[in-house]
Amino acid sequence: MTKNNYVYLLDGKIYINLTNLCTNDCVFCIRAIKDDVVGANLFLDTEKLDVEEVKSQLDSFDPDKYKEIVFCGYGEPILKLEELKEVAKYIKEKYPHIKTRINTNGQGNLIYKRNIVPELKGLIDSVSISFNGENKQIYDAISLPKLENAYEGMKEFIKECVKEGIETTATIVTGYKDYKVDLESCKEQIEAMGAKFRERPWLDNGY
Repeated sequence: MTKNNYVYLLDGKIYINLTNLCTNDCVFCIRAIKDDVVGANLFLDTEKLDVEEVKSQLDSFDPDKYKEIVFCGYGEPILKLEELKEVAKYIKEKYPHIKTRINTNGQGNLIYKRNIVPELKGLIDSVSISFNGENKQIYDAISLPKLENAYEGMKEFIKECVKEGIETTATIVTGYKDYKVDLESCKEQIEAMGAKFRERPWLDNGY
């Protein structure tokens, strides 16, 4: 049986791929284009996550050589919240110098119908949240969310992360086909919530 790639390297950082499920179907998502990131096939053969295997794969990368571990793969990592917290706790105990980050669509509180951000405090140092558009119409056209009120929920998630002291960045993908996003409006809204704004130019290979 082919080993599931739970852990891979990209741009000098360790990435952890926990799931292929997502509550969005973003028009620019890399997984609609290709099966791999830097040669690592990130499609999993099961959604039954083997946390011990994740830890084993992580250890095999000699994490002491790296400064950051990012929960990001071919799905929304917060959909595996309990497993994510378990792995993050393991990282903090075994590799305390390494910063942890989640790349997320920011819908975690909608998914679990509660504020999960306090559960991340102390385990996750920073979050990168896909803001995607300056209003609900643009956001829905780009993100194709499966949950109601996804745009509003994402913005509330940003506010909660900022409130808990988690370093928070909200991102906009630009340059994909003819999708036009008002960057200035996004930047103003994001910074008004206390988060950092980052533009992510679209690349043909998705990263």
